[in-house]
Order: sequence, then C-alpha cells, then structure tokens
Amino acid sequence: MIDDPATARAAVAARLDRLPVTRLHRYLVAVVGVATFFDLYDLFLGGTVATVLTQDFGVAKDSLDAKLILASAFLGAFVGAMTLGRLADRIGRRRAFLLTLGIYSLFTLLGAFSTEVWMLVLCRFLAGVGIGGELPLADAYLADLLPARSRGRALAWAYTIGFCGVPAAGFLARALVPTAPLGIEGWRWLFVVGALGAVIVWLLRMRLPESPRWLAAQGRTEEAEAIVARLEAAAPQPLPEPEPVAPEPEPASAWALTRPPWRRRAVMLYVFQALQAFGYYGFGTLVPLVLAAKGFDVVTSLAFVALTFLGYPIGSALSIPIIERVERKWLIVGSALGMAVFGLLFGFATSNVAIVLLGFVYTATSNVFSNAFHTYQGELFPTSLRATAAGSAYSLSRLATAAMPFILVPVLSGAGPLAMFAIVAAAMLVLVVDVAVLGPRTTGRSLESISPG
Repeated sequence: MIDDPATARAAVAARLDRLPVTRLHRYLVAVVGVATFFDLYDLFLGGTVATVLTQDFGVAKDSLDAKLILASAFLGAFVGAMTLGRLADRIGRRRAFLLTLGIYSLFTLLGAFSTEVWMLVLCRFLAGVGIGGELPLADAYLADLLPARSRGRALAWAYTIGFCGVPAAGFLARALVPTAPLGIEGWRWLFVVGALGAVIVWLLRMRLPESPRWLAAQGRTEEAEAIVARLEAAAPQPLPEPEPVAPEPEPASAWALTRPPWRRRAVMLYVFQALQAFGYYGFGTLVPLVLAAKGFDVVTSLAFVALTFLGYPIGSALSIPIIERVERKWLIVGSALGMAVFGLLFGFATSNVAIVLLGFVYTATSNVFSNAFHTYQGELFPTSLRATAAGSAYSLSRLATAAMPFILVPVLSGAGPLAMFAIVAAAMLVLVVDVAVLGPRTTGRSLESISPG
C-alpha cells in the first residue's frame, strides 16, 4: 500500500483508467441507467398530469395551481441538487444514491393518493428533492469509475436506458389517462408505477460498490484498492501497465468553486445549466400545453406526445458512436444550435405529420445534447468537488425549469407557440457562446489531466 495520500490517489486513478469496460462496469451502467429511467419518467409526467387535472380537479390551464403542478417537482429538484450533491462528496456516492432513491419512491407513491391539488404539489416537491440529487450524482459516480477512453460512451448507454422512461411515461399516460383501472383514475397509476419501479432499483443499488476515487480522496486507500482489484479481476488478463497520472489537487471545500482555477469552469457550468433547461425541459414538459394551444384535444395531444418522446431514447442511442469521436464541448454546441432551429420550426408547424416529425427530431437532437453535457459536467472538477459542482450547477437548471411555467406559459397563452420557442432559441444561442468561449476540452482525457494546474 502507498503511504503518500496524493500518490495513492494517482495510483488508483491510473489503475481505473487502464481498464477496458468489464462486465462489472456494464452492471454499474445498467443499474444507474434503470434508476435514471424512473427519475426521467417522473420528471416528464408533469405536463401530462397538469393537462389531465384540468378535468379531475377542475384546475384551469393557466391558473396558479396548474403552474405549481408543473413547477413543484423541479423546485424540489433544485433543493435536492443543491444539498445532496455536497452530501455525496461527504458521505460517499453509494449512500447518497440510496438516500435520493428512497426519498423519490416514498413521495411519488404518496402522490398517487392525493385528494386535492396542494397535497399533490407537496408530494411532487418532496419527490423532486430525491430526483434533483439523482442525475448529477449519477454523472459523478460513473465519471469516477469509468475508464477515460470509454467514459462518454458508457455514460451514453446509461442515459439511453434512462431515457426510455420518457416515451414510457408518454405511452402509459396515453393508455391509462382515458381509463380508470380498478375504479382508480389513470393518472394515479402513473405515480404508482414510478414508485414501485424505484423500490426495485433501490434493492439493486444495495450491491453497488463505493467510488474508489472518492474512497482514496478520503484516505481510505485499502478500501479503494480492494474495489479496483475487483474491477481488474473482471477484466481480460494480462492488463497493460498503468500510465502515469498527475496527482489531483488536495481535497477542497465547496468555496474552492469561487476561486481560481475552478471559478472559470464553475461560471461556465452555472450559466450553461441555467439556460439549458429552457431548451431541454422547456420542450419536454410543456409540449402537451403547446399542442393544446395548437387546438388538439387531450387524447390526441397525449398520442402526439408519446410519438414525439420516442426521440429521447433514440437520440441518446445515436450519441453512443459519436460521443468519443467528437470533442465534447463542440458536440454540445452543435446539438444546441440544432435544438434552436428545430424548436422554431416546431412553433411554425400546423400539420399532424410536421408536428410529430419535428417534435421527434427535436427530442432526438436534445438527447445527443443531454448525453454530451451529462458526461461533460462529470469531467470538469476533481473528486472532492465533482458531485458538489455538478449538483449545485444542476440545481440552477431545476430552478429555471420551475420558473418556466411562470415565464413560458404566459407567453404561450398570450403570443403563441412561435414566440415561446423564440425565447427558447435565444437561450440556446447564449449557451452556445458560453460553452464555446469558457469550456475546456475533455474527450478521451483522464479526469486528473483535465484538472488545471
């Protein structure tokens, strides 16, 4: 065992990066992917439920209640991302994973038994706390464990599994909302499915190992080496010699994000996350309301939404062969520009075919964008700051998404879909400049070599 802590951390990182993707890596990716399936399934229920409750609870489409139903999960996600990301850097990735999933599953199930709007809003908020910590934590955990050459592709596989939850939410809503199985409203069953699935994932996650990089950063070198040895044993032998890795900076507090050398990256990521929500969730959560504004009834809108949402897993799958071939920051820039263009065209569209086709292309492009940035944000900071930075920045996207019903819904109601998508396009153009100017290159590099200085 190596006595010097910095040298020990570098040795653990070098041994992790020399590995091919093993069956144990694939298990980790699959479990994280299934967990994100239920997180994303739940996040994208907001627009559907808000539309349906105009009938069940007598909620007006442009009322404060409708906006709060849309915003509540994202407000909770803001709180969860702000608090649970830092907690993961303190207590470990695995414990934080189990906590986030437990919170989500409990309050999603309680939401199914809501008797009035405010109970539903509260349950959605508390479930959102769990969801908010989940996605940035998944990025940090997989970045910690995956080899440098395969990091983006493996994470894209995890999100491809996860994004199957979005069309699943659409098609289940289309099937259940018009019906009442066992005499219970269909929208309540949507929450039950999400909660029970999360319980299964919680049991699978009990077998996840802790991050060796996090353990080494905490001085728990023997535990870190034991997990690395387990990964090495699952790989074809003999293994190549580890390449030299520069030691990471010493563990730092969250305040380090406000000082060089991390401040530039933190500013870039915070601006990015505040803006990306308009392009990504501005479409996904509000598209049922956009279709209603175009004159389609609830059942037809849900059918169109389900078809459009197929673009999420397909776009995620399309990113797999290119995410390690195109520099990450430029893949983000190119896909963001595509979202700006396709969003404006969707705002213009009036025919059924054009609406479904452009919606599909938009969501597919947005998931190339999503996989690139989820990989990217997990690469920018050292182990002691990785979950903190990803979580605190991601919290801004949750806050921006929570604010969107109060910003975009009035624009949609007053000026129509095209005006709403013009705001989305403007946000994406500012995002492009932010990443192009301030973002570092990361593709194919070890996490330690990406750290400045």
